[in-house]
Amino acid sequence: MEPAGPAERGAVRELRLHLVTWNVGTASPPPDVTSLLQLNSLGPTMDMYVIGLQEVNSRITNFLSDLAFDDPWSIFFMTVLSPLGYIKLSSIRMQGLLLLIFVKHVHLPFIRDVHTHYTRTGLYGYWGNKGGVTVRMSLYGHTICFMNCHLPAHMENTEQRLDDFEKILEMQFEGENIPSTLDHDVLFWFGDLNFRIADYGIHFVRESINNKRYNLLWEKDQLNMAKKKEAFLQEFIEGPLQFKPTYKFDLYSDVYDTSEKKRKPAWTDRILWRVKNLCQHESKEGELPEEEQTISVTLNNYISHMSYGISDHKPVTGTFGLELKPLLSDPLVTLRPEGEWSAEHDVLISYSAVPEFPSSAWDWIGLFKVAFRHVNDYVTYAWVEDDEISSNKDSKQVYMSAAEIPDMGGEFLLCYYSNNLQSIVGISQPFQIQPNRTLIEKDLTQEENSWMQKPDNLESHDEF
Repeated sequence: MEPAGPAERGAVRELRLHLVTWNVGTASPPPDVTSLLQLNSLGPTMDMYVIGLQEVNSRITNFLSDLAFDDPWSIFFMTVLSPLGYIKLSSIRMQGLLLLIFVKHVHLPFIRDVHTHYTRTGLYGYWGNKGGVTVRMSLYGHTICFMNCHLPAHMENTEQRLDDFEKILEMQFEGENIPSTLDHDVLFWFGDLNFRIADYGIHFVRESINNKRYNLLWEKDQLNMAKKKEAFLQEFIEGPLQFKPTYKFDLYSDVYDTSEKKRKPAWTDRILWRVKNLCQHESKEGELPEEEQTISVTLNNYISHMSYGISDHKPVTGTFGLELKPLLSDPLVTLRPEGEWSAEHDVLISYSAVPEFPSSAWDWIGLFKVAFRHVNDYVTYAWVEDDEISSNKDSKQVYMSAAEIPDMGGEFLLCYYSNNLQSIVGISQPFQIQPNRTLIEKDLTQEENSWMQKPDNLESHDEF
């Protein structure tokens, strides 16, 4: 889990990103998502998971209670991914729309300026049954934006879908010096976009699907048609639709709608992306300056997952390679545990920060289990100023009380949280904490004594 060091400055690195979009139709999570997240894939593991859900159970009572606590889908994905070394970096929910971002620990010090935003478009913008939720960040110095949308339904509402998407694109993040959505180096747009297959009748559509001649339907797909006409859509790229339309299915089956409505199948669930430099390149003659060509996106696969039947939509995933030249190669803070840690005594943490680091009295260092779920999932923490015991020009030392250390010990890591940057800016290697042997021996002795007394109790009970 070595972080990128000075030796990697200027070297191109590839990050693997797995993006999921799924209209879950108010259902609870399925028993297993191994294939959805490609956890058994033989290739390199993913660096980041981006999960966009629509129609998460959004009854008002659920919505209000979920604001205070994580919703069942967030808990579900954290339970699956945290033991594999992923932390929930960010999430945003607006009614039925949910966007979750998980990253490997090693990348945390190089992800900064994380912001979220939501845009309501349903019911005149007053209630969030349609719209978009967005997370943006700086990843190794490159700006990335993820936009999960649920656009209006029905064949005749193409113009409304396009209008709503334009409105979502126009939203602005709160904060200084944050680019607009289209000014990000890479923008991912995905969700239940609700575009349908125009003109063709249901019989022709179903026959084409049965014969796997999906290409016959592409030119009448409303999103493909709109991309030819609308300038703002032409910059978005999508992989080939080499999978069955993902809507509308009978529940727990791969049979298209057999209800009275008999909805025509459609590719409602989509993943597109836009690379800013490509757009600039196409609008200018000649090559881009070398220093600007610092990020590229490659689609490795774009598929649906037919085995999931909890809703009338099938989930769609895109696996991407992000090739980038890191513009940051050193973490703002490096930290480590001093000496061997034990739950029997107070312990020390050493850390050092780069000169330009904007430290704050509200910064803290958290002790986390290795499989921690999110930034607030710490075991304990120390304030970097209040708990400081020594300082010199090279490093500072902070102490943690033995009373705060878990008695059973185990494998842990340390993270430095910056209040000004609202993110983890440094992370230690995993390390062992030795258990509190005195307490464990005391517990064992008590257990032994308790066990020894049991036969006496039984005998005295039998006398009556």
